[in-house]
Amino acid sequence: MNINNSIRAFSNRIRSSAHIDPVRDWLILLTISILAFVSIVVWNVWAFDTVARGGVIGTAVPTPEPVFNSSSLDAIHSVFSKRATEEAKYVTGVYRYVDPSQ
Repeated sequence: MNINNSIRAFSNRIRSSAHIDPVRDWLILLTISILAFVSIVVWNVWAFDTVARGGVIGTAVPTPEPVFNSSSLDAIHSVFSKRATEEAKYVTGVYRYVDPSQ
């Protein structure tokens, strides 16, 4: 016997023996919807909790150790320290800002 014939026979038997009951149908639909919603909420809470604790969903991808160039970091540090000294000159009054619109 073919699977399609089995499914068709089963669906015909259900249709012929079941009478129309809108209240029952709506309750079944509402119950299925609530179960689907609850399962989605539980999945999202689990996923958020896993990620918030530093876990990985699925398999973890190995990452190589980052390579730092100390000379580049020193250059960046010196640029920001120069900017900080210039900002301090504006704050302390060494430089005066003149508004050109006045």
